[in-house]
Amino acid sequence: MSKRIAVVTGAGSGIGRAVARTMLEAGYRVALAGRREDALAETAEGSPHALVVPTDVTREAEVDALFDRVLRAWGRVDVLFNNAGAFGPAVSAADIALDDWERTLAVNITGALLCARGAMRVMRAQTPQGGRIINNGSISAQSPRPLSVAYAVSKHALTGLTRSIDLDGRPHRISCGQIDIGNTRTEIMDELGVGSGALQADGTRKVEPTFDVEAAARTVLLMADLPAEATIGALTITASGMPFGGRG
Repeated sequence: MSKRIAVVTGAGSGIGRAVARTMLEAGYRVALAGRREDALAETAEGSPHALVVPTDVTREAEVDALFDRVLRAWGRVDVLFNNAGAFGPAVSAADIALDDWERTLAVNITGALLCARGAMRVMRAQTPQGGRIINNGSISAQSPRPLSVAYAVSKHALTGLTRSIDLDGRPHRISCGQIDIGNTRTEIMDELGVGSGALQADGTRKVEPTFDVEAAARTVLLMADLPAEATIGALTITASGMPFGGRG
């Protein structure tokens, strides 16, 4: 396990930070990608098995440079946790600005594609061939929150990307699964007001339960640690008792 190589995007905060640290503790060597070098260094906590690579996932050249850097350092990629994302504006489909729409999809879909593409190219060329990609979806890939059109559409699209990667990667022993997470205690949950009153489909606000991000990180590790002959195609983990099943 000490020789397994992982790339984690959006590793400077939230779920990405928790997953990166959990994988480091489990013996992985982990490349930490994100826009803020200082935040990535904070995630690394000085670990000799962490590689800090500032990366904007919407920029093709920077994503290509990320995987080149990992190859130079460690020679292969076993796992990509495709986590970088943006929530986008809290507006309806009737009111969203085109720039806000395109910016959200650029991170959540184009960025995810560019990172998956980079990982797949490495995984199919390396010996032994293959690897695993885990996309961080959201329960919004199943049921959206009000006023979240760009985010909800991007996460629904990510499900299609996950299935396409898994199919196209099959001849090269590359598997792809998606984890849909609901209400971890992270910065984005504070922005949504989940702990103080999140907007519901009927227009009211409700304080929603949350759960520790470490539980989500351990679940990602479970997916990453599976042997090559097994995969989890889709997994949902939510805070117990949150208003998800009955949304709308």
